[in-house]
Amino acid sequence: MEPLRAGQVFAWDVVNEALDENGNVRSSIWYDEPGIGFSGHGTEYIEQVLRWAHEADPHALLFYNEAEGEGLNRKSDAIYTMVKDFKRLGIPIDGVGLQMHISLADADIPGIAANISANIARLTALGVQVHITELDVSLPLDSSGSGASGRPVRQADVYRAIVRACLNSAGCTAIQTWGFTDKYSWIGSHSRGARGQALPFDRGLPARKPPIRAVLEENPRRPLHSPLTGLAGVAAMGSSETSPASEPASIMSSGPFAVCLCSSRMDSDLELPWCRPLQLDR
Repeated sequence: MEPLRAGQVFAWDVVNEALDENGNVRSSIWYDEPGIGFSGHGTEYIEQVLRWAHEADPHALLFYNEAEGEGLNRKSDAIYTMVKDFKRLGIPIDGVGLQMHISLADADIPGIAANISANIARLTALGVQVHITELDVSLPLDSSGSGASGRPVRQADVYRAIVRACLNSAGCTAIQTWGFTDKYSWIGSHSRGARGQALPFDRGLPARKPPIRAVLEENPRRPLHSPLTGLAGVAAMGSSETSPASEPASIMSSGPFAVCLCSSRMDSDLELPWCRPLQLDR
């Protein structure tokens, strides 16, 4: 594996999913098996790796990334307390990534929006950015792999509520989906086919779904156009290997806000061009 060189990344998810559902530090090869010397000392190992990351690249934005801590619950309380403590101690941390894997089956849309907004507000009040890092909204599927009629509209409402919550906070600076099309989404295999159709484009790109229109409708003031499909405001985050050599390596290097509909390497058969993320007005 090639070592990281300073200046290669814009933002770095240094530590991912270190806490359990109750907000306690998980057992891991970094913490206690075999660990890096801070077993039994709570979040001290996270502090150490953030210091190491800052030494490796002093200009990269350093993030802690977590699942199931998007709203207000024990885990998000623990994340907030940890980041507050890090800021007090001078630990280098610039942001929190909220993964945002949502199942429409349990989606209380007004509740989701209110809790996410409140969580973003308290995190950004600490002086860190928030990125929504792995957004998808999965639908319940029947045995044939089909979803019930009407659910895509509710799905779009969830996408809309999340984008709105982020746009309403100056400190929420990026949204990234976890995959580009349903063809290679992780949801199907993870749920054993019980859920799916979670992303803005279906398996037969470029057929669009209600979620992408919902995202665009949240930014009506400034229509943008994609080099990918001609849809206003859509962008794919490609591998840096396919980026023109003259372009910067960072994927969100300009503007106050970006939405990235990102493609996995498995989507290479779609022959996606590289393109910049969508920059939105607030």
